[in-house]
This record gives sequence, structure tokens and C-alpha cells, in this order.
Amino acid sequence: MDINSTNGSPVVADSSPTAKSGLRIYSSLLPYSQSGSSFSTGVLAVPRKKPAKLDDVCSNGWLDAMISSSPPRKKILKDFNSFDVVLDDEIAYQSWMIRYPSALKSFQLIMDRARNKKLVIFLDYDGTLSPIVDDPDRAFMSNEMRSAVRNAAEYFPTAIISGRSRDKVCDLVGLKELYYAGSHGMDIMFPAKDMVSGNHLDCVFSTDLEGKEVNLFQPANEFLPMINEIFRTLVEITKGIKGAKVENHKFCASLHYRNVDENKWPLIAQYVHDILKDYPRLRLTHGRKVLEVRPVIDWDKGRAVEFLLESLGFSNHDDVLPIYIGDDTTDEDAFKVLRKENRGYGILVSTVPKESNAFFSLRDTSEGAASCSMILCVVIRCLKILCFLVCRTGKPETSWNSPPKGWVKLNTDGSFWSTTNRATAGGLLRNDMGHWLWGFSRNLGQNSITLAELTGIRDGLNIAWEHRVEKIIIESDSEVAIKLINCAEFTLWEV
Repeated sequence: MDINSTNGSPVVADSSPTAKSGLRIYSSLLPYSQSGSSFSTGVLAVPRKKPAKLDDVCSNGWLDAMISSSPPRKKILKDFNSFDVVLDDEIAYQSWMIRYPSALKSFQLIMDRARNKKLVIFLDYDGTLSPIVDDPDRAFMSNEMRSAVRNAAEYFPTAIISGRSRDKVCDLVGLKELYYAGSHGMDIMFPAKDMVSGNHLDCVFSTDLEGKEVNLFQPANEFLPMINEIFRTLVEITKGIKGAKVENHKFCASLHYRNVDENKWPLIAQYVHDILKDYPRLRLTHGRKVLEVRPVIDWDKGRAVEFLLESLGFSNHDDVLPIYIGDDTTDEDAFKVLRKENRGYGILVSTVPKESNAFFSLRDTSEGAASCSMILCVVIRCLKILCFLVCRTGKPETSWNSPPKGWVKLNTDGSFWSTTNRATAGGLLRNDMGHWLWGFSRNLGQNSITLAELTGIRDGLNIAWEHRVEKIIIESDSEVAIKLINCAEFTLWEV
């Protein structure tokens, strides 16, 4: 992130710019002197009593950043003016979307550019695949979201890039077919078969929990003792602050203050400020109601995207389209990389207007299944490129009619039972003689009829594609699903 912006960013900056010539990882990653606080096995002696003054965090902008780092949750107002408040918010959001159009409604544009290209999907976790919750240990992704990500990984290289530790985010996602980057890209694991440039001195061979050979890339490895020391100090110093939670993400330490009384926020900021005075090789970044202490090295989520593209053999290729979906300030580094030279698309997940390097936007995951539908539709639209496809809403009087000569017809049916909060997706493919060719059905954990229909369409297209079917008519009784696939006009509230 550019620390020298006119907005007076509260984040301590890397003093050296990102290298423009490849991804060489040398000691020059450390823009500051190698001197500074030495490692120790104890806890930094910072008094837990209230600091005498809090001027430091007020003057350097930390406190303002803490207050603005996460928008307040929307509350249902009971007074007569609540409608005006909601209306004003919606007008502001719709005006903002002129600059950052809905990714769902911009599908035709995205898919037109994706034609004859290899898609590579990058995803943040918190706030993108899972909702932001009070307890970060309970930030679980839904079954339908997990299914959508698994679907995407079947067709495109898919990576999760999170601020959490790599092991933690891997456990939360629970999908082995993905690439994982933890600690904001400072801890990357990928299959040994994917080769990297010999310039990457911090890349080593290792084995995963199943004994398979993997590559590990950890450019901040030498900071482990320092981060562990900071973690222990933060735990000790915040023991008396109700609601504070400290996490060790291996190459960064996080202090969550979402559940802390706002009157205590200046105290937390001053504690962290005083601790970092003794660690010139560490810096502070702000997330959504979280303070993160990270090494001062020239590495972030944007560099992680570049590294993974290079490792996959997609660096500087015109036939590759990377797409990154994220919601946090730290994702802006990745958005910036993709915006540079119009390399790919960044998609910001947000319920409120804010400046971004992203091209498109999605509403927050807590407001429905927009992100999940987005990923499923990427799969379906890319399958649509492989064959001549007509999608239309089914009608009772014509649904079981045979398709035209030389065509195959896919009828899908998604069902949802509110009593069990379960859904099913199924369908049937028939030829122009009306003969049944293939049928399919499966149970889902999804709670959206639209997602069930999209899943059924995706499954049916998989079968058609495997059997080299070139002309397909899809009929679904979900108008919203058909609108999504055909890029017709719809509202996000329909999803």
C-alpha cells in the first residue's frame, strides 16, 4: 500500500519500492537496517498499566484508522426516519457502483475477455468466502460456498490468499485441490510439480501431512522468533482488556479489537505503538477491526499473486486472465497488481462505498450468496464457451418437448425444503428423439434455490461436455439462474 498518499496512511511503510525486475528474493527485501531488537526467549517488558498519555496514536493517525477500519453493522431502525437512512445509503452505494460495477452484471464483459484464455482464481477468506464474525475462530464458510470453490478448482487453478496462518485457513476451507498462501502471502505451499525460478532462494522442498512432496515459499522465515516474541507480549499486555483477542499467524501477529469497548481502543493502540518502538524491522497494518504486526519486507498479497502466476508458468502470458476476489485493505495490493497493464480483474466485496484498485464489486457475503453465485457462474459461462448453448426459462407446456434436430436438451430442477434447510439439484439430458441420455441428482447443503439450480446446470453441462455435446438447450424454472447465465438484468436481492 502506498504510505505516502495524501490521505496520510496510518500504516508504517516499506521504504523501498517493489522491484520491477522479476521476483528475486535477496536480503534487499529488508529495506531497513539489519540492526534492531535482537531475538529473545522472554516477553518484552512493557508495563501493563495504562500509559501516561495517548498522544502518539492520535497524532500518527492510528486511532482514526482503527475507527474507520470496519464499517458499523447495519441496524434496523425503528423510527419513522429509518427509510430515509436506508434510501440514502442505497443511493450512495449505487452511485459508487458506477465506478465499480457489479461483477455479476458485468459477466458478459469478463467472459468476453476470458474467451480463449486460462482463468486463474485468487480468493481472500475472511469477508469473502466467510462472513466477518465476532469470533475469528468461528468464521466458517458455508457448504454451498465450499462447493462453489471446489467447482472452480476443477476447471481453473484456484488459490486462497489469507492473512491467517496457512495451516489455519487450510483447515477452514478443507479442500486439498487448492493452492494456499497464509500470512498475507508470506507462507505459500504448492505442489512440487510446479517449478519456480532459481532466483527464489526462500523456496524449499518439503512434505505435507499426507507425505506428498510440496514446495514451500517463506520469504520472512528469519522473522519467526521475532513474531513469536511479539505474540507472547501482546497476549500478556492485553490480559486485562475484555474482548481483546491475539492470534499468531506464523509470520504476522494479529490483535482483534472488534469485541473491545471503543473507549479502550486508544489504550490498545498505545500499547502496540510502545511495543513496536523496540522493533524497527516490524510494521503495523490495519484490517477490519484488527491490528496486524508484520515484518518489514517487500512482500504482500500482490507479490504473492505474481509469485503464484510465475510458479504456475503463467507469468507474462497474454492468454491468462487472473481474477482476484477480496474485501480487505490488504487485498488492494493484489488488485493493484492486476490493474497494472490491465493484467486481470480485481473484485471488491463490500457493502459500503470505498476507494479501491478493483475493477468490479460484489456485496458482502452476509447479504446473500453473491460471491458463491459468481464463482458458479464463472464455471458455467466458461463451459458455455465450449459449446453452443441456449438458456431459457422452462414452461410447463414445453419443458418436456424434444429439442431440435442435432441438439440435446437439459432440464434441471433445484428443490429446497425449509424444514430441513436442505436442497437437491438434479436434471435430465435428452436427445432430439426424446430419448433419455443421462440423468443426475444429488443432495446439497445449500439454502438457496438459485444456487441449487446453478449447481444442477453446472452438473448437467459437465456431463454434456464429457460426452462432447456441442449444441445444448438448457431449461430451468429459475428465472434468476437463467438471468445470471445470460447476463440479463436482475437485482442482487434476487440471488
